[in-house]
Amino acid sequence: MRIVIKVGTSTLAHPTGRLNIRHVESLCKVLSDLKNAGNEVILVSSGAIGMGVGKLNLKSRPEDMPTKQAAAAIGQCELMYTYDKLFGEYNHTVAQILLTGYDVHNEVSYSNFCNTMFRLLELGALPVINENDTISTEEIVIGDNDTLAAIVATSVKADLLVLLSDIDGLYTADPHKNPDAQLIETVTELDDYIMSLGGGVGSGLGTGGMASKLNAARICVEKGCDMIIANGDRPEGLYDIAEGKKVGTRFIAN
Repeated sequence: MRIVIKVGTSTLAHPTGRLNIRHVESLCKVLSDLKNAGNEVILVSSGAIGMGVGKLNLKSRPEDMPTKQAAAAIGQCELMYTYDKLFGEYNHTVAQILLTGYDVHNEVSYSNFCNTMFRLLELGALPVINENDTISTEEIVIGDNDTLAAIVATSVKADLLVLLSDIDGLYTADPHKNPDAQLIETVTELDDYIMSLGGGVGSGLGTGGMASKLNAARICVEKGCDMIIANGDRPEGLYDIAEGKKVGTRFIAN
């Protein structure tokens, strides 16, 4: 199975912005094992700005573009160093790809991206993809890594996209505010009701939210790729997903 896993800042880092070592080590171990089992794995990783915030000892995520880009430049180094070290312990080679909106919408750049991705998979590498926050501006920004992950998954003709977040899946209401909220296990149609369940942005260090995840689901299912929203607090749940067990919310492709 060719599977794309997107991991959010809330899974990778503590609220301080510092690396959540336990979560990241567990994630890399599970993804390495999935590769060992014969799956092709692509990781879309948030966290560059969040980690940069931590390394710079900033009190919160910056609002101005230059500081965001500076934090991304610093945090991306730590992020890739960590992935290279941890995946290397399981004899897997990582490859970094940073994208902007221009790369996705420009025909030549997009073709080069796809060709590179397919060749990396043929070579047995594990691509790690992030938006190029260091140079992205309002004109060329993709916006969030949920959308980026959906673009990547459909571009490489993945069988499945898994969005790991700080929530178990899509609920009938906000489970943080409504104790009666029910988890929706399967979505076969992205109708107005389902789309209305999208909320605002997520954690203070990240940019995503349920609205961006539903947008990612629309991109995926329209192009034949299933998508799952699951809690990233327990990366071992990816084993259950790979075995076809019910985890989180699954959006069924058209």
